[in-house]
Amino acid sequence: MAFDRVRAAPKLTKVRWLVVYCTNIIVVFTLVGFVDLQARWAAGVAWPILAAGAVLLLVFFVLSLLPFGVAVRGGPRPTAILAIMGVIAVGLAVFGLVWLLPTWLGMLAAYVRKRTIVVLSLTLIVAVSGYAGLMAGFDMLVLVPVLLLLTVICVGAVWANLVLWRLAQEAHDGEEALARLAVSEERLRFARDLNDLLGQSLTDVAARTERAEHTLRADQQAAAAEMFEVRDLARRSLREVRTVVQNYRAIDLDEVLASVRAVLEAADVRCTVRADIGALPPETRTLLATVLREGATNVLKHSKAERCSITIENGVLEMSNDGVSGPVGEHAPNGLAGLAQRVRAAGGTLEAEPGQGGRYLLRAAVPA
Repeated sequence: MAFDRVRAAPKLTKVRWLVVYCTNIIVVFTLVGFVDLQARWAAGVAWPILAAGAVLLLVFFVLSLLPFGVAVRGGPRPTAILAIMGVIAVGLAVFGLVWLLPTWLGMLAAYVRKRTIVVLSLTLIVAVSGYAGLMAGFDMLVLVPVLLLLTVICVGAVWANLVLWRLAQEAHDGEEALARLAVSEERLRFARDLNDLLGQSLTDVAARTERAEHTLRADQQAAAAEMFEVRDLARRSLREVRTVVQNYRAIDLDEVLASVRAVLEAADVRCTVRADIGALPPETRTLLATVLREGATNVLKHSKAERCSITIENGVLEMSNDGVSGPVGEHAPNGLAGLAQRVRAAGGTLEAEPGQGGRYLLRAAVPA
């Protein structure tokens, strides 16, 4: 179920998960505190103090997994969580457990200005290192560079992943904007073509009809001839409109093959294509492209395929995948069942059924 949910998630959501999980790797620095507690246990520190420290470390560890995820989702700043993490980090640092500070500063970096986090990081590192050196005997010349390096890693990772996430969002928004622009341009082009096509024809129809109306009383034969001209003009305009609409409904088979292969491989389905479509007429290419697109949709929605093969030869399309794991229900009327009727109306056949070895075969044969 979890794997299916991951596969079905949108691409941008997958990128967000990846960015969040990669950023949360810096939480591993918190685990150094448990190693420190183990060393203190061996040194004879009382167990109640160590137990309290372990509980605080565990609370900090759990809370540190939340802030960055909120940041990339665009939620409000989790002030309470960050405040609790800061209190725990500074409080344990008083007792020499300084390993929480880099993680806390890294999570805080997602919500404050860069100058603020730089000043706060330097101040805390120097102050905590000096206090730990005086109270716990740590060597400041070693502790300061170590904490500074860990802080740079944590804060830098958060900043870098935030930039990466914003770039991914901008790229996604750009793709959607381009798609909307392409649709708008296509609609404008279609409207312009119809206007150019029908504008003059309808003007001629109106003019001839008005002329027939004026000559009706004086010369009925001339009016009738004029109306016959109007009828022929209307029929010619209708044929032209149907031709334009048919051209707009045509689907480019080459583009569909390329897009289907790209979509399937993006869904981790290894796809092989072998197509000989150069000699196919436009009607056959459009019909096969429609069948191919519906077949790819079924592979993504109704199977767990890992391999898919597509062959087109002499007007016969065969699309086979290995994702069938159970009985197959009836085809939906607006899916393969509807396509089967269109293929039969064109003088062809369409079959879709499971085969041997858990494979599923979609076969469409259209007159080439």
